[in-house]
Amino acid sequence: MALVGGGSIPQPGEISLAHNGVLFLDELPEFKRTVLEVMRQPMEERKVSISRTKMILDFPASFMLLASMNPW
Repeated sequence: MALVGGGSIPQPGEISLAHNGVLFLDELPEFKRTVLEVMRQPMEERKVSISRTKMILDFPASFMLLASMNPW
């Protein structure tokens, strides 16, 4: 939820907050695969869609992704 956004009153997540900027992921191997998979659609479509029962909100998500990890 922190990356994509959401909540009972939908709020933008880190992906939308990085719009027109850089999203930096430190310690990439520590992220679960599901979290990284969630980022695929916003990177392709350049928007995050959050749907609730009565509405669908689109937040902008055009960002550059940088990631780091320690060498083995």
